Amino acid sequence: MGGAVWGSYILTGRSAASKDRALRLASEELVVGPTTATGHDPLRHYTAATVTDDWLVFGNGEQVSQVTDRLLGGAPAVASLSGLEYEPDPPIRTSRITVLLARDGGHTAVLGAARPSRTARQSTNVMTLTVSDLEPGEAVLLTTYQSDGKTVAVGKPFEEATVNAIDGEQLADEVWSALTPEFRVAAVVLAPLKGPAAALLRSA
Repeated sequence: MGGAVWGSYILTGRSAASKDRALRLASEELVVGPTTATGHDPLRHYTAATVTDDWLVFGNGEQVSQVTDRLLGGAPAVASLSGLEYEPDPPIRTSRITVLLARDGGHTAVLGAARPSRTARQSTNVMTLTVSDLEPGEAVLLTTYQSDGKTVAVGKPFEEATVNAIDGEQLADEVWSALTPEFRVAAVVLAPLKGPAAALLRSA
């Protein structure tokens, strides 16, 4: 096994409000905020990436701060991802997805997803997945949704993929170019040891 582990977070939007956002560095954290609108929308504006001494934490909502607080309080990685809920945005019910990447120079990732059922059941399905010893070019992907271009459904638990990039800059370009231009807002690549301050950003 060789190479470095990188994390990537993708910000997309379908509605005008979701597209009116940007990723910015603030107090050593990556924050999603509005570009032209005023006011805070808790479903669209949040800390997307931060660090503790042991973990790089990133995800798609306010749970990133909640998980970080649990880690700082001494919770183990898997426990920090438990008990989360999908977003209160019916009828979409957006999944909340969170990734922890170890900052000890190892190759461990702990991924969590709080998803709605595909049935009428309202309770949350919570999944955690621990991945280690990734080989160069291997990737594990969490998404909120999946679509056939016409309908949108709850995303798969996770997907395994491959990338061609051999460094962070190439990965940022590869991720960005893979997104549908109509929906892409921003994408960032993160190194666990360096954290958000050294993020490689692509934006519309």
